[in-house]
Amino acid sequence: MAIAQKRLDSGEDPLKILGDARKAVAIVGQRYQDGEYFIPELVYSGEMLKAIVEMVKPKLAKGAEVERLGKVIIGTVAGDIHDIGKDIVTFMLDVNGFEVYDLGVDVPAKEFVNKIKEVEPEVVGLSGFLTVSFDSMKETVQSIKDAGLRDKVRIMVGGGTLDDTVREYVGADAFGRFAGDAVSLAKEWIGGK
Repeated sequence: MAIAQKRLDSGEDPLKILGDARKAVAIVGQRYQDGEYFIPELVYSGEMLKAIVEMVKPKLAKGAEVERLGKVIIGTVAGDIHDIGKDIVTFMLDVNGFEVYDLGVDVPAKEFVNKIKEVEPEVVGLSGFLTVSFDSMKETVQSIKDAGLRDKVRIMVGGGTLDDTVREYVGADAFGRFAGDAVSLAKEWIGGK
């Protein structure tokens, strides 16, 4: 915080300061993924980033917006209320520059479809921890297909019980074991457009 304030006071570009803060949080995310850091370090770094954003906001040129890499819709599918993993992925996507729409937990397929129509994201993330969520994920992917939207989005799935067999069963494009996987996939998919 002191370093960010000193850089601001010296007249440095606020967007550069934000960019460096995001890179630092990405390092924390990688260390979390590698098992060097844990949830407290992840949360703490997120709180520091939020504070730096608030510190920098008044210095941004009027109307200047931090450039977002793309849009991601995420939610825990119908029948499942687990949200810790989803919340970590949401946080990691946000601090890495994505505009994230978190639909919450126990989200019906139709709600995913409606939000896709509304915000036109490049990526949809389906979260689920319970094995019963596999059928909900499959139903959600099918609903997206039935609505004629499947070719407009890439779909990633995640949760403690998922693997490539489940990804194939539900019809998703990829699955991730860690929050950093979601960030890497989204960057790859959106950057490859």
